[in-house]
Amino acid sequence: MILVRHGQSEFNVIFGATRKDPGIIDPKLTDEGRRQAESAGHDLTGKGLKRIIVSPYTRTLQTADIIAGILNLPITIDSLIREHAFFSCDIGTPRSVLSQDWPHLDFAALSESWWPSDPETEDDVRARCRSFHKRMAGTHDWPEVLVVSHWGFIRGLTGHEAKNGEVLSFDPTAAS
Repeated sequence: MILVRHGQSEFNVIFGATRKDPGIIDPKLTDEGRRQAESAGHDLTGKGLKRIIVSPYTRTLQTADIIAGILNLPITIDSLIREHAFFSCDIGTPRSVLSQDWPHLDFAALSESWWPSDPETEDDVRARCRSFHKRMAGTHDWPEVLVVSHWGFIRGLTGHEAKNGEVLSFDPTAAS
């Protein structure tokens, strides 16, 4: 399967410069983040992808929607692949609002407040990563799946610290 970290967000810009939480809840992509998503979409053309699994945060939804538009792929929302809940940016948008903002996507599987109310531990994130890894290893179509997620989740799944918009391959059937 192929993993993409969301494009640069408003939070990423300020946090990158100050190393302090700027208090932005569920930030949107910047213009640069949208360009990164477009670039990823074009880079993935011809890779045989059939579907996208995306975290329900706005920055990942925007990234996936741009890529889906380029590749003409369906999108499935999965809160299991959300970011490591630690900063203000990891407070999500309620399902009812997401459904209004993204009427072409199905949020029915999410609870209204789908993000954790307390910060997660590294063990919490690793447990989510193991669960997703196991699920994907058991699917026949994993080579045709694009996963749009976050730095913390991708690091927990692969050990790699992905940059915004970075594309990487991951074989969930390989020994870990």
